[in-house]
Amino acid sequence: MPRDYYDILGVSKSATQEELKKAYRKLAVKYHPDKNPDNKEAEGKFKEAAEAYSALSDPEKRQRYDQFGHDGLKQNGFGGGGGGFSGQGMSMDDIFSQFGNIFGDAFGGGGFGSFFGGNAQRQNINRGSDMRVNLQLSLEEIYSGTKKQIKIKRFENCSECHGVGGTGKHTCSVCHGTGKVRERVNSFFGQMISEKACYQCHGQGTIIDSPCHACHGEGRMKTEASVSIDIPAGVQDGNYMTLSGEGNIGKRNGETGDLIVIFKEKNHDTFTRSGNDIIITCVISWPQAVLGDEIEVPTLSGKVSFKINPGTENGKIFRLRGKGLPVLHAHRYGDQLIQIKIETPTQIDKNEKNLIKELYQLYSKKKNSKIEKFIP
Repeated sequence: MPRDYYDILGVSKSATQEELKKAYRKLAVKYHPDKNPDNKEAEGKFKEAAEAYSALSDPEKRQRYDQFGHDGLKQNGFGGGGGGFSGQGMSMDDIFSQFGNIFGDAFGGGGFGSFFGGNAQRQNINRGSDMRVNLQLSLEEIYSGTKKQIKIKRFENCSECHGVGGTGKHTCSVCHGTGKVRERVNSFFGQMISEKACYQCHGQGTIIDSPCHACHGEGRMKTEASVSIDIPAGVQDGNYMTLSGEGNIGKRNGETGDLIVIFKEKNHDTFTRSGNDIIITCVISWPQAVLGDEIEVPTLSGKVSFKINPGTENGKIFRLRGKGLPVLHAHRYGDQLIQIKIETPTQIDKNEKNLIKELYQLYSKKKNSKIEKFIP
C-alpha cells in the first residue's frame, strides 16, 4: 500500500502551501542524486517526495486525495485535478523540469538543478519554451464540456530554410560541438560543476556560415497558429491542460515546448458556483410564500418545474439534486441550490393598502399570535 503523502513530507494535514514547499525542499536537498551518487534508496526517496509534493501542492489534487486517498489520483490526462503524476514512474529529468523552479528563491535564483553538477541542465537546451494562455469559459460550456479553437503566436520552423537556419556550418570553437560550457560554482555544498548553454553558439553546437535572411540563422519565426482544445466537463477556475508539443519550437529544428491552457470561469448573470454546486436566488411575492406556488426554475440543462411549499420563509434554501455541475472525470453531478427571497412591495394602491390592513388586524387578533418576534 502506498505511503501517506503527508507522512512522506513530514507535515500535518493542515499544512500550508509554504510549509509543504519547505518540507519538500528539505527532503530534495537531503536525497538529491548528486549528494547521494549511485544510492538507489536515496533516489527512491527523492522521487517519493516529488510525488507527494506534486499531489499536495495542487489544491484540487489535494482535496481529491484528502477525500479519496490514492484512488482519487488515478485518473489521468488532466492537470490540476486529475492526478497523472507519479514520482516513482517518472525520470529524474521530468522531476527537475516540473519542480526545479521552486528552489530558485532558496538557492540564489539559479534554480535547484544549477547547483548540482551533472544533473544541472537536464532539459534539452535546444528545446523551445512552454507557453501559457488563459481561456475564458461560461458555466454552460463547463457544464457540457466543449471544444475550442484558439489562435496563438508562437515560434515555428522558418519557411525559408525549413528550420536549418541557413547554409553551411562549422563546429563551435568554444564548446567543441557539445552546445554546453562548464563552470565551477561555489555553494554551501562545496564547489560544484555547472553546465550552461554555450554563449557563442547558444546551445546549438555549430555555427551557421550563411545565416538565413528571414530568420537570421535561428531556423524559426513567429507565426500565428490555430490550436484545437477538447475541454472536459466540470473544470474549475484555475484548472489547466498541458498540450504537449504545442508551444514554441527550439532554434534550428529543436524540440517543441508545450502549451499550458489555464481555464478562467466567466461570471454568470443567473448562477453562482460553489464547487460543483450552483446557487440561484429566486424572488417570490409574499402571497406565494404564504400560500405556496409552483414555478419554473432555470437550470443549466433547461427549465424545470419547482414547488414552493406553503409558509416558506425568507432565506429558505431548497435543493435540486443532480442539477449542478459535473464532477471532473466522474459520473456524478453537484446540486442546484435555490435560495428564496421574499419581495416586500414598496408601492401599493389604496385598495391593496386596505386589504393588508384588514389582514393585519385579523392576524393580530389570532390566539397566541405575536406580530413582533425577537430572536437571539
